[in-house]
Amino acid sequence: MGLFSFLKRKNDTAGARDWPPPESRLRGEPSRLDTEAERERQREIARATAAKIDEIELAFAADMFDDEPAWGSGARRPAGAIAPQADPPVPAAAPASAPAVDESAILYANGQAAAAEQLLLACLPALGRHQRLPWWMLFDLYQADGREQAFESVAIDYASHFETSPPAWTPLPAAPGAAQARSGPGVATGEAFGPTIDAGVAPRLARVLAATAPTVRLDFGRVTAIDADGAASLLAALQGLRGAGRELVLAGADTLLATLRPMLVIGERGASPAPWLLLLELLLLTNREKQFEEAAMDYCVTYEVSPPSFEAPLRVSTAAPAPGHGDRFMLPSSVTGPDAALLAAIDAYADGRETLVLDCSRLARIDYAGAGSLLARLDAHGAAGRAVELRELNHLVATLLRLLGAGDGVRLYPHRY
Repeated sequence: MGLFSFLKRKNDTAGARDWPPPESRLRGEPSRLDTEAERERQREIARATAAKIDEIELAFAADMFDDEPAWGSGARRPAGAIAPQADPPVPAAAPASAPAVDESAILYANGQAAAAEQLLLACLPALGRHQRLPWWMLFDLYQADGREQAFESVAIDYASHFETSPPAWTPLPAAPGAAQARSGPGVATGEAFGPTIDAGVAPRLARVLAATAPTVRLDFGRVTAIDADGAASLLAALQGLRGAGRELVLAGADTLLATLRPMLVIGERGASPAPWLLLLELLLLTNREKQFEEAAMDYCVTYEVSPPSFEAPLRVSTAAPAPGHGDRFMLPSSVTGPDAALLAAIDAYADGRETLVLDCSRLARIDYAGAGSLLARLDAHGAAGRAVELRELNHLVATLLRLLGAGDGVRLYPHRY
């Protein structure tokens, strides 16, 4: 890796990389982001641009896309876009790959995250000049490993190179190798909301709170309106779930945030504070501390009260809105080796179902043996006439599963950046 020693940030003791956009380095021109001050300025510009782009794209998304793209489809939908009900999408062909991409997925599966990172960084100036997959794999590696500074450093280069909004930092609830308990598999209690959240939502939220499943999935991808009563009911439910330590998956959180923001007017003290407090709760749950602090100050100015304080969420993950198919089976944060209990739980979930949807939003890593045994069991269900979907895969895991021969019977849906 000596050839790419320029990728290392000077005086960086945390191991994060800080390197210029591939375009400028390939041309031999000096980077415009050589100083931290300039990098921070560029980040602020990119974030502001991203927010405006997302606001505009959200209005058109429903007419342009009808579902999450299957692996390699190339289709993209902005974060928080509302997906209309539609028939399942046609499977797409596997993407063009490269040895560096495949090898990094194998290294990561074998527990060699540092070597996978080095290989991905090294291939960005060449392969990453035209393909986004190695960038996405690197983003997933950093988020699984909890390395926000390294993520932000590469994200701004990605945004500059591809002239797009930078991806948002959304770390996984459990990083591989972290000293925390493994989240087990199981069917998540789920509830989808929309198009309007009002006082009538209270009984549905009461059922969610009363459910015994350790994981709760709430889908807001189809919400287009919410009133003060609905905001108050949802706020109480989210605070109750968080206080009880329940594991929470928020699907379409950006859609709900985009619905709430136009309702809030700074200084309008006569309006209900419930939408403000729900906005703050969602920003807290999605771990957006900077946006939380800004909104908290606006809330403080409006109602002349002390705002809530930010507490980093412990057991919350985000996901894209679901296209249907009922309950999802939540895969654990890691799968190492043949896991008889996991396979038995999948078999129990499959009983009586025509479509199996395995939610991989909290799956950080799966090793070779675990991937092989999982695919063999899913192939068996596919051969029995069931449709099998793995959704919200990170790109490292998706690449490994493709390498191991996940075919038409097991459809892969990586998450989007």
